[in-house]
Amino acid sequence: MKYTIFGESHGPAIGVVLSGVPAGLALDLEEVQRELDRRAPGKSQLSTARKEADEVHVLSGLFEGKTTGTPLAMVIQNSDQHSNDYEDLRYTPRPSHGDYAGFMASGGCLDYRGGGHFSGRLTAPLVAAGAVAKQVLARRGIWVGAHISSIYGISDASFEEPEELKAVAGKEFPVLDDEKGKEMQEAIREAKNDQDSVGGAIECAVVGLPAGLGAPDFGCNVEGIFSQYLFAVPAVKGVDFGAGVAFAYMRGTEANDPFEVRDGKVVTRTNHAGGVNGGITNGMPVIFEVTMRPTPSISLPQETVDLRTGEEVEIEIKGRHDPCIVHRAVPVIEAAAALAACQVLGV
Repeated sequence: MKYTIFGESHGPAIGVVLSGVPAGLALDLEEVQRELDRRAPGKSQLSTARKEADEVHVLSGLFEGKTTGTPLAMVIQNSDQHSNDYEDLRYTPRPSHGDYAGFMASGGCLDYRGGGHFSGRLTAPLVAAGAVAKQVLARRGIWVGAHISSIYGISDASFEEPEELKAVAGKEFPVLDDEKGKEMQEAIREAKNDQDSVGGAIECAVVGLPAGLGAPDFGCNVEGIFSQYLFAVPAVKGVDFGAGVAFAYMRGTEANDPFEVRDGKVVTRTNHAGGVNGGITNGMPVIFEVTMRPTPSISLPQETVDLRTGEEVEIEIKGRHDPCIVHRAVPVIEAAAALAACQVLGV
């Protein structure tokens, strides 16, 4: 399946067109909505105050409750925009946002309000597409789960079995260890009080992919496919599979995953490789961690350039912004992983 996201943060609506959806899928729209509700803004002081219902409406590709095999188009209305908050930023790009890069790429024609097409608001239709992908995967016994692995240096507990992640999806703050979650929330509140922001990381597992999918080559490498989808999520700046950067501190005897037979099936005793060897799935859960940068929109004064005059100027960003986007991004990462898994499977 391939997706195309459309719309802008302060436009009338945002949405996604998902092509290649298998015909005959009894699409559970309530489940799609539940995924969107996990990501929705305005639910706590840890997130932006912007309130959006994020109700999904299907425009095409669905008839009598089943997918038709034609492009599935879904749209989400925007209703709570404060566009005037961004007028002063039209020609003064916010540091570390997509403003300047987008201005140059579009020849100055981009919608600057709320970040336009570069906004995290556009992750809502991505979640909708991912919710469809999850239902396609479920028919094959494959599921995706994630949790906050860290925020501002505060780490969540590690899971022993990926199935532990299933319980996290129902939590308002998706961590395994709720006490660590409280520490993370306090760090977010402190950053907000300081008119600042914090970053963190999300760990995700895709369980049930059979061994032998993918290839070592460019374009077919499983890690490459997942990375392409994950780096399309705003604020993602790093992707590690399995032990990731910890490999730099290991010897081969620690890093290798010994094979064994369990219940008549070849498995590995550990999963430091994250379920991928030589660009190909080995039958173990595909496990990765994404690192997400702190929200660039902070209320403290910052230095930039006035693109009309070329002069260095100072700006103060107004509007409503997340002091941390990590907790809202968990279903977004799951969605990207589900879409990537569908490509790996060839569906």
